[in-house]
Amino acid sequence: MDFIQFKKFFETEPKYRLGQAQTGLFRELIGDWQETKSLPAVLKEELNKKFPIGILAETFESKDDNTLKALITLEDGLKIETVLMRHSDKRNTICVSSQFGCAMNCAFCATGKMGFKRNLTVWEIVEQVLFFARHLKKFEERVSGIVFMGMGEPFLNYENVMGAIRVLNDKDGFNLGARHISISTAGIIEGIEKLAEEKLQVNLAISLHAPDNELRSKLMPINKNYSLEKVLKAVNDYVQKTKRKVMFEYVMIRDVNDSEEQAEALAKLMKNYLYFINLISYNPTGIFKPSSSEQIKIFKEILEKRGVAVTQRHRFGQDIEGACGQLAGKE
Repeated sequence: MDFIQFKKFFETEPKYRLGQAQTGLFRELIGDWQETKSLPAVLKEELNKKFPIGILAETFESKDDNTLKALITLEDGLKIETVLMRHSDKRNTICVSSQFGCAMNCAFCATGKMGFKRNLTVWEIVEQVLFFARHLKKFEERVSGIVFMGMGEPFLNYENVMGAIRVLNDKDGFNLGARHISISTAGIIEGIEKLAEEKLQVNLAISLHAPDNELRSKLMPINKNYSLEKVLKAVNDYVQKTKRKVMFEYVMIRDVNDSEEQAEALAKLMKNYLYFINLISYNPTGIFKPSSSEQIKIFKEILEKRGVAVTQRHRFGQDIEGACGQLAGKE
């Protein structure tokens, strides 16, 4: 669905009709226009023809019921992935994709092996959230947060990502607070600079994964153009302008980036009090293996002793190939 055309469609209707349609779509979480009672029958039929809202998807649920992965089929037949992560404190986080495939080609990422096909539209991003919002409604639960950490590099599809965020944040739309939305980038400096100028208080996350340029370039080819020094300068400027915390994601890969020496080097980079590290146990997608629990503990303790704020993310959905790109890559 073209969301811009959807809004234009209502320009010839009474002003309140758009509000009624958005209420049905984002609050009642209908899957067919016929389900809403506020719109006239003729209008519902026309909306179903021009702007269908059904979502075709196949789902995969983890054994522990904490993770539900959806493979959504787009209008052109491409299939993208989105993941619902259910936390023990009743939070429900949606990991959304911003592109089909990815040009970053990170060594540890399944999506990178697919190559880049195209950007996702505003609606294709929004419908990932709606799919799980409809699912959670059955259990009288809601979406608590959204992270742009799925397929693709969000800042290479900046306008559509921000367009989707505005729809999701809009009080007349999905009405999710901007502080509950995070964008993860591999280090696209131009995107970091643009985000610093946005009025929305969206969270920024940086995919770091190495404490030095040599290793980071091997794991993430983007580092050859956007070095650690350049990325950290852009993040420093962002922090000065926004006064907001920045999360640095660090996937723990056995015998690659998890040594005590690398923990010490990482601690030296994390000098700003608004920086914090999120250690992530690697979800295997190829040649690498996840760090042991003991090694992650040692790594974390070193960072903490050096005064670095550290969180550790539980690994979701390993049994359903929860790392983004695994299922779509098979397709």
